[in-house]
Amino acid sequence: MTTMKNTAPAPAPVLARRAEAETCADPSATMTLLAETAPGEGGFTVYRSTFAEGAVGAPAHLHTRAWELFFVISGSLRVLVGEEVTVLDAGDFLAVPPHTPHAFAAAPGAEADVLFMFTPGMDRFDYLRLLGRVMRGESDPGAIAASAERFDNHYVDSPAWRAALAGTTA
Repeated sequence: MTTMKNTAPAPAPVLARRAEAETCADPSATMTLLAETAPGEGGFTVYRSTFAEGAVGAPAHLHTRAWELFFVISGSLRVLVGEEVTVLDAGDFLAVPPHTPHAFAAAPGAEADVLFMFTPGMDRFDYLRLLGRVMRGESDPGAIAASAERFDNHYVDSPAWRAALAGTTA
């Protein structure tokens, strides 16, 4: 019996230095782009967002191919997962599988510092740059909808999230 040898090169380690990381800011949040592997390698995207009190975060959306992972470094983040709204506090971790509607914003009266991870990665830094331009009024909001398939970011309606933002019950 012949044993096949894996001849694919092993991926290189990834080291991200905060001092060298690119930042994208909008009026209510700053995103620090830490590390991203090339599309097609599987891999990941990792960035850190700091949200000001009252920051709107992301509307209800889902990913068809990627898991989105959240780790709250400090503060509190209100999140939608499916149709349930909850608050993540410092030290909490959440992993949202593909096809699961989710959304997030700074929890009422709180700031939030959150590490986000996606796997597989897919040029998400380009999406975050686009999002920053839209939030600053430098790009047309329609560009986000037009990029849905490329960045695996599909907006959905969520009565539960709308109710949570309005301070009512769905």
